[in-house]
Amino acid sequence: MNDRPDVIVIGGGIGGLSAAAALSRKGIRVRLYERAAEFGEVGAGLQIGPNCTRILDDYGLLDEAKSLGVLPEAMVMKDATDGSELTRLDLLDLEKTYGYPYMVIHRSDLHGMFLRACRALGVELVTGRQCVGYETLDGAARVTFTDGTKDTAEVVLAADGLHSVARVALVGDEPVNSAYVAYRAAVPFEQVRGNDVHDKDVVVYIGPRCHFVQYPLRGGEMLNQVAVFQSPKALAGQDDWGTPDELDAAFDGMCPQIQKGLPLMWRDRWWRMFDRDPIMSWVFGRIALLGDAAHPPLQYMAQGAIMAIEDGWVLAEHVGEQCATRTAESSGVDWDAALAAYNAVRPEHCRRVLTTGRAWGELWHLDGVERQQRNIVLRARDTYDYAFTDWIYGPTALTPAQEPPLYTTVALSSIEVPGVTGK
Repeated sequence: MNDRPDVIVIGGGIGGLSAAAALSRKGIRVRLYERAAEFGEVGAGLQIGPNCTRILDDYGLLDEAKSLGVLPEAMVMKDATDGSELTRLDLLDLEKTYGYPYMVIHRSDLHGMFLRACRALGVELVTGRQCVGYETLDGAARVTFTDGTKDTAEVVLAADGLHSVARVALVGDEPVNSAYVAYRAAVPFEQVRGNDVHDKDVVVYIGPRCHFVQYPLRGGEMLNQVAVFQSPKALAGQDDWGTPDELDAAFDGMCPQIQKGLPLMWRDRWWRMFDRDPIMSWVFGRIALLGDAAHPPLQYMAQGAIMAIEDGWVLAEHVGEQCATRTAESSGVDWDAALAAYNAVRPEHCRRVLTTGRAWGELWHLDGVERQQRNIVLRARDTYDYAFTDWIYGPTALTPAQEPPLYTTVALSSIEVPGVTGK
């Protein structure tokens, strides 16, 4: 170990690594602890919108990210039952509108990019150390590990995920079970080229209590798939929920494109979907929550990793504004001011993302007449109408703003469906 760091980061995921890199760029000495023996990331694809590629560009990492990912041409939403198109975003025009591209990238590639950046910036990376305790001191914070050893810094960032030890200790709430399950797969594109898949688009099929996502990865060499469904076993309170038999039953009767993709899903692992209720304060003395420890969302907005990256960028920008002269004893940062500014901006924005994601999930998974009403509304949308994306993708996304428009401003019950009596 070197001398005492300015900041300790707990958690070596995308959020922790990106925050460590962001702070290091401002001259902050960072020590990051990861509980696993090696750095790595599980899962498959990620979608990162202009609000994230804007930050990657600021870090000088956008070109590297482009070389690792894919810049799709469109995001297409289809009805899962019949495969018909409902609405789309022209992602090439989206880039012109917001100045930065929409990208899809393998989660491990994005994670590896931030890991390399941390090493290049001199972040001290420590593996095999699990943090089990946090305490705030006078002008500092301290963490305790499973072996009883401790470490101290001016600030501790808890980026320790959905099941954050810091969140339990400082807030005391529990994750919220959505009863939905995600299966994933990433397969060579040549293996699926005859399956009526899009090689340049992100495609989302939305259906009754389920949805199915496909998009290319790694320069178009791979196809990423995500199958999400509501688990009857979870609703019944059973422990063994989300199993492959439920996967097949959930998508029974869905369109041929989905049926061709289902056999390719990884069936030896699945992800149960949890989030947490929003909290409006993430700072506790010199301890601050970051990433999923602060705001674990459901996946419908494709903003989970992005919000974590935004957290680190915002905090680092405020640290830069509050930094004076470094001394042998201090970083020179007015941490109370920097953390207060971070706490003033991020919780409200992430609350909106989290609650909008919940509402969006409800909209995707409608059935019966409500599904038909939803389809009418979506098909009426102009491809180049960005009223529903400005608040999340625009340059003001990292500052407080008015509540964004939601689909719930449309009364679905008032939409007339041809062939259906009443409204």
